[in-house]
Amino acid sequence: MATLQIPDPLSFDPLPAPIARLWSRFGTWDEVYFPSFVGLVFEEARTDYARVRLPYRPELRQPAGFVHGGALATLIDTVVVPAVGSAFDAVPIMLTVSMNIQYLGGVRGEDAIAHGWVVRRGRRIVFCEVAVVTEGGEPVATGSLVYSVRPPN
Repeated sequence: MATLQIPDPLSFDPLPAPIARLWSRFGTWDEVYFPSFVGLVFEEARTDYARVRLPYRPELRQPAGFVHGGALATLIDTVVVPAVGSAFDAVPIMLTVSMNIQYLGGVRGEDAIAHGWVVRRGRRIVFCEVAVVTEGGEPVATGSLVYSVRPPN
């Protein structure tokens, strides 16, 4: 099986302390939003990089026993949020403009781990890539995303 090209997280600069504090609680909101409903767990953020885990739960399966592609799409769309936001002093308004996913394999009975990183930043548009693997390192999916970003109100 092919391996995915996942950049070394240490190749991305650490977040400055105020930005690290801003993103350290990502996903632990006071209200339940869809990413927390699905069960996503934030693991790491660096400048232009983030890692998020989707812990396996039987409720996430489709009838064939694999984690549903929609749960994986949520993981892919969410992992880039801290990476995109890492360039701002406050959480910006971020909207997905486009998302293209290639499913490479299934997830059955184990966690999925997404690595997301910024490929290019414009003033209002940010291009991102994502690689998803199982806990055992098997390729699951890749994603290419474009985000629209503007400063908070």
